[in-house]
Amino acid sequence: MKPRQPVILASLLCPSVYAQGEIPPQHYDYSYQLYQEDDDRMRIESHYIRGQIEIDDATSFRFQALSDAISGASPTGSLPGTTQPYIAEVNPDTRHGILAALSHQFGDHRVELEVSRSKESDYLSDGIALSDSWELNDKNTTFSYGVNYLNDVVSLPAGGEEDKNAYDLFTGVSQIIDKNTVVSLNLTLGYGDGYLNDPYKWVQRDELEFGIPVVNVYPENRPDSRFRQVLQFEARHYVEAAHGVIDGVLRLGNDDFGVLSQTVQLEWRQEVGERLQVIPFFRYYHQSAADFFVNTLNGMNISDPSAPTSGDPNYSADYRLSSLNAISGGLRLRYQFNEMFSANATYERYVMSPTGSSSEHSPDQSYPSADIWTIGVSAQF
Repeated sequence: MKPRQPVILASLLCPSVYAQGEIPPQHYDYSYQLYQEDDDRMRIESHYIRGQIEIDDATSFRFQALSDAISGASPTGSLPGTTQPYIAEVNPDTRHGILAALSHQFGDHRVELEVSRSKESDYLSDGIALSDSWELNDKNTTFSYGVNYLNDVVSLPAGGEEDKNAYDLFTGVSQIIDKNTVVSLNLTLGYGDGYLNDPYKWVQRDELEFGIPVVNVYPENRPDSRFRQVLQFEARHYVEAAHGVIDGVLRLGNDDFGVLSQTVQLEWRQEVGERLQVIPFFRYYHQSAADFFVNTLNGMNISDPSAPTSGDPNYSADYRLSSLNAISGGLRLRYQFNEMFSANATYERYVMSPTGSSSEHSPDQSYPSADIWTIGVSAQF
């Protein structure tokens, strides 16, 4: 029998295994995603390549490479019907990112070190994460915890650069209830500091210049730190009679911006024959407005909005910090051709809408609706 030729990456990572004529278990997949907002607003085309190689019984390596092409238009923060542009074209840009992680089993612990980098024309992000999964109770219970750090450099449109940092601590527990049911509970504490503004968003103010009414726009002024907490509960159950799995997620979020959020997600994975899996899914998200969300600076006591000081109030007209709902739902198909190859396709419809009083949200047309298409192929050896 003629031996299989190993994948080049596997042979580089596992030279001793390759020398013995063995191929380590490995998995690769490629996916393409198109995110297209209605009315030809934002369009994002993404390519992903992922892989995982089991170097030996205790050690594995995984990676991900991505490329995003971004174009279209986005709300600026000003109100429609004024002399200032309400929707502005974004400069087409491409983001490239890479992630690599190495994990090793130490007894009942599996420790993983992850590094990442993402770069676009005006943004650079470097990250590192360390986590541990501790198996207990004959592997029926898994306790996980870890830390993540991101350092971002933002290039400003007017020139210069600003830094921001993000620190996350996370912990969680997963418990097998019976042969068909698994539940998990996770808590994440995140802290960010530095430049937290969006340099492409502004806030308008009605003013008088030489006795003539004008509408001027100014950069937003968010706080320079943010502390957030996210609690997530998930339950998964296999329904034997239907040969399907129901998966439910409840997520609660809070931060010192004043944003309180709730997410409910449901997914049903239905087996159709031996090769096809049909997966309908639904997600509902709601958040309250940030304490400093405004539509205009009218009536606010700010001496010079073009250069706010630490004594000035914070403000932002970014619709993403307003009171809103987001609903999405769709269908995912997975087909297993044989033991080695499979393919998947997903369609998702995403709709965001304002909630609350008029002072808590942006104009209705700020909120996007989008179609999201994803196709992919996978191979394991």
